Amino acid sequence: MKSQILVKRYAQAFVQAVLDEAEFKDLSAELARFAGLLSRHGDLKDALANTFLPVNAKKEIVREVIESVSLKDKAARFIILLLEHKRLGLLAEILEAMPELWNERCGVATFEVRSVVPLTDDQKKALAAKLEKLEKRPVHLEFGIDPELVGGISLKKGHIVYDISLRNHLLQLRHKMIEG
Repeated sequence: MKSQILVKRYAQAFVQAVLDEAEFKDLSAELARFAGLLSRHGDLKDALANTFLPVNAKKEIVREVIESVSLKDKAARFIILLLEHKRLGLLAEILEAMPELWNERCGVATFEVRSVVPLTDDQKKALAAKLEKLEKRPVHLEFGIDPELVGGISLKKGHIVYDISLRNHLLQLRHKMIEG
């Protein structure tokens, strides 16, 4: 739970420091590139996680990596900040949280849509139009497959889940029958 709060705080701080959509995309890509380096190079990741290595030595390592991959100053400062506060291990999770927070800052509602089969383009457009009408603002939909759904869809916005699937209806019917 604590790490989720930290992830959201760092992601929000980063999003607030970004000026526009173009900068957000550029910096997100740079941070993702750095996170990719960490995941591909276990020795680098291990060195930065080593509690016996002084923070100044870790900073030097990170600065050399940043220089070698030519990261922009804002991305570099964010990585150094995470390192100094012993939060570099949260970088991948922060990157996952940033798009939704960016959309929120821009006034766009983000929904996760799950279905048992891929939706057609017409179904996606119709769903987006209905959600925009309900939300009274633009929406961003992230589509995925959930093989456990029997039919219908499941929508998630933040921590709220709208389950309009056949599986959910059957579960509700089961509870009603048990209750008598």
